[in-house]
Amino acid sequence: MNSTYSSNHKTRFLVLLLMPLAISLAHAQTEPEDLTAVLKDELISPAVSEFQIRQYVVDRIAPPPHVPSNPQEWTSEAARLRHHLLDVAFHGWPKEWVEAGPKFEEVGVIETGSGYRIRKLRYEIVPGFDSVALLYEPEHLSGKIPAILNVNGHDYPNGKAAEYKQKRCINYAKHGIMALNLEWFACGELNRPGNQHGFGAHLDLVGANELGLFILEMRKGLDYLYNHPNVDRNRIGMTGLSGGGWQTITLSSLDERVKASNAVAGFSSLRARVEAKRFGDLGDVEQSATDTLVGSDFSHLVALMPPRPILLTYNAEDDCCFRAGLAKPLIYDAVQPFFKLYGKDDAIDWHENRDPATHNYQLDNRIAAYKFFSKHFGLPLIDNEDHVAPEIRSYDELLVGLPEDNLTILGLAQRLGGEITRPPVPSDPAAQAAWSIAERAKLKEVVRYKPVEIEHLWTVATTKSKDVQTMSYVFQMNNGMSASGVWLRSILQSSDTAPVTIVLDDNGREAAAEAVSDRVNRGEQVLAVDLMFTGASWKDIQACQFAQLVDGLGDRPLGIQAAQLSRITRWAKERAGVSSVRLEPGGMRSQVVSLVAAALDPSLFSALVVRNGMHSLSYVLKLPVQFDQAPELFCLDLYKNFDLDRLEALAAPAKVSVTKYLEIPKK
Repeated sequence: MNSTYSSNHKTRFLVLLLMPLAISLAHAQTEPEDLTAVLKDELISPAVSEFQIRQYVVDRIAPPPHVPSNPQEWTSEAARLRHHLLDVAFHGWPKEWVEAGPKFEEVGVIETGSGYRIRKLRYEIVPGFDSVALLYEPEHLSGKIPAILNVNGHDYPNGKAAEYKQKRCINYAKHGIMALNLEWFACGELNRPGNQHGFGAHLDLVGANELGLFILEMRKGLDYLYNHPNVDRNRIGMTGLSGGGWQTITLSSLDERVKASNAVAGFSSLRARVEAKRFGDLGDVEQSATDTLVGSDFSHLVALMPPRPILLTYNAEDDCCFRAGLAKPLIYDAVQPFFKLYGKDDAIDWHENRDPATHNYQLDNRIAAYKFFSKHFGLPLIDNEDHVAPEIRSYDELLVGLPEDNLTILGLAQRLGGEITRPPVPSDPAAQAAWSIAERAKLKEVVRYKPVEIEHLWTVATTKSKDVQTMSYVFQMNNGMSASGVWLRSILQSSDTAPVTIVLDDNGREAAAEAVSDRVNRGEQVLAVDLMFTGASWKDIQACQFAQLVDGLGDRPLGIQAAQLSRITRWAKERAGVSSVRLEPGGMRSQVVSLVAAALDPSLFSALVVRNGMHSLSYVLKLPVQFDQAPELFCLDLYKNFDLDRLEALAAPAKVSVTKYLEIPKK
């Protein structure tokens, strides 16, 4: 009896002793909602993030070109620069497509009875992808006459049928000038799903620089005019508004067959675009195409024009972009000396529109164009467009027609992506080791990987709530960009030397609350990180436009993010004194950044566990993922050279697993 009583008494005593600890541990279990406030805390304000990325871009912009001592020196440099830019633009494009001659088909003629006719043309950009054009031709052709290539801006519904564009083409034809009116991607007859300019980024992903397609589309029009039996090859001009102005300076500067050029409100120097508070316009992907801004800017393109004449037309109160006062210093004032070098001071002219002064190619700007081309083409002065307005035709009257199965920008990227083949990963250990070394070097080049250091670690906040203690940090890197993170651990169940998991999420730290809570409850230390372009620090910022500028300047957002992650991981290892870190990315963006970081330095990570990941980068093409949804994924040559399985192989010995896959919805 005494023995039994003693045993029961000890048991009750032990239960009473351990009960507070059990209650304490029960309360120590953290719920995701307990962490929401600290995870969503804005550690870097969006204003700071935007300033940093603007500063990053500005610091890398090429200065205006240096004026040499003689024209021969600049002629040689101009030839080198043209060759370089065309090499960049046609990176990854099949040589036979780039060198193919024009293939135009006439599908109808409108006899106007007003001194000119309109020929409806369909032409091939690349095999399977056609566009359309209208040729405004003087009624009585004889000998050689001038011709002007007319290109579109972003007039999505009207395209080539835009009223202001019709008027100038009609007027040119009435005055003995042939006018070719091209359609443009996403506009008019090419206004189809898959032709939005952002899908140019998908071409980059599969290894073909997006700019190449845009040059091919407009250059075919120039080919047509150059080969026309009635066109004077020494009097071919080009003009367009907005995106048409960008097309004008791009093709005119790179192709000397254009003998006179009038770009209307279509570009400015990159510095003016980035520094402007409003009306600078960062532009579409093709306007800052990958690697095209390395060592050159739009001031260089204007400097490629002399001795050929150019009229730069801008609007004083432009309500879209490129206001005259912002654009003029670096694309007119800075370039004038190059024309003087050739003794052609009057070959560069500036026209500033004040009526209506907004984004336009209305009468005042058209009259300036008529005077410019008639002067430089040796024609009687054209200073009006009398009797033109009644001859404007409807969209349907000018319809040319395209095949139902005509490719789109996206469709072309999907086709090119479907043709990609890669050699298998070697199975022999020695061969695989050599393969890994070569592939890592290639990956570093593709993502333009540049290691970064933490220039300043800002400890910005700390909390202790229930059983969780946190420290919040800003990682200011030595390249001028920053990331932020919250370090969390259980007070009772963890320690400063416990295992570490780094958690990322495409939607920011707050969206990862469940994953963070789970690892904290396992006794781990957790660092929830927002890299560049993710999380609350980038709220309401057009990150995709800045990402494209970074691409244009020769860096890659994906490489910058991977470098941030690698450096923060090394810091976390040092802080906790652990040999490696578990990494848990959530979403396709974080998945790819994590895989790149692990592939380049496998020793950093023990495991990668992906939430909501892709099977393959082909998901980006097939869904399709929009450029603004995941700008860092559209890295030139990434899918051409690597898919996720190859990155996983490079990450070994770290084990990669996916807890849930993203699937393409069935139609």
